[in-house]
Amino acid sequence: MNPEQIVEALRLMLLSRALDEFCIKLQRVNRLGVYAPVQGQEATVVGSAMALDPVHDWMIPASREQPAMLRHGLPLENLLATYTGRIDYGRVPDDVNLLLRQQAIAAQLPHAVGVAWALKLRKHPAVALVYFGEGAASEGDFHESANLAGVQRVPLVFVLINNQWAISTPAAKQTAAEDLSVRAAGYGFPGAMVDGDDLIAVYDATNKAVKRARAGGGPTLIEACTYRVSFHNTSDNPREYRDEAEVAAAVANDPIERVRRYATDAGIWSAEEEARISDEISTELNAAYKKVADLPRPGPEAIFEHVFDELPTRVRRQRDDVLNDSRGSQG
Repeated sequence: MNPEQIVEALRLMLLSRALDEFCIKLQRVNRLGVYAPVQGQEATVVGSAMALDPVHDWMIPASREQPAMLRHGLPLENLLATYTGRIDYGRVPDDVNLLLRQQAIAAQLPHAVGVAWALKLRKHPAVALVYFGEGAASEGDFHESANLAGVQRVPLVFVLINNQWAISTPAAKQTAAEDLSVRAAGYGFPGAMVDGDDLIAVYDATNKAVKRARAGGGPTLIEACTYRVSFHNTSDNPREYRDEAEVAAAVANDPIERVRRYATDAGIWSAEEEARISDEISTELNAAYKKVADLPRPGPEAIFEHVFDELPTRVRRQRDDVLNDSRGSQG
């Protein structure tokens, strides 16, 4: 990574950490839905995203890749609109090569193979990158997707974020394998394990996989070993199942601090620069949320939108019943 990329990545990592704090506070006062923090995984998420070309390449996120989605072109207010339930305003713009966040574990993987296969069939010199966790790697969707990706040699990078915990289930109880990246060999393509807390190592591994895919070499599986420092999401209490000592060890290995020290030693970062950027980020977050907070909230009819092109008679009746009940309660 060149100095400009490192500075861009560090800013994204700081934005991610600030966004976590901002959204958790909003959720605690009932202004935001369920939120999954990125804390501890910033190097993996940002380092991999930096290897993509947002203009041509496609990104398929899971549920906690917020800084990657922003780097790929999703406006901050669209991200916040989705979290506040204003779904129509949170849609991905037509010129952003990004699929929606996926809450259903591993369900994004077959779609990712489809996107990559479409790029190959259309002869686009582009690649797709999909995020998923070690919990998702235990699902059938992963194995079926990896098999099809290998057979068709699609231009896809699988980024397996092994953060050690699938909600409350530790990795050791999900698989006897010590290295999940070796699974790639069974599907006919290479796999690699990388220190997920090392920004430059993640970028390097992803950059090589992207170049390989772009050249027609097919898919690659990257297992980034990191740690989920915070809770799975705001409905979770990790103190019920995790040893605080292992959390403290992960906090001491903070990926942001590692990049901060590296950039400072290289003479491309300073405390003054960080203070200025932190102020910019705070201003951006508050301005984006103000725009979102002023948007109208969806009514009960919203649950019937964007499912059918033309509502079936049965569903239309259900919608009408809901609307009539709503009007009756307001009257």
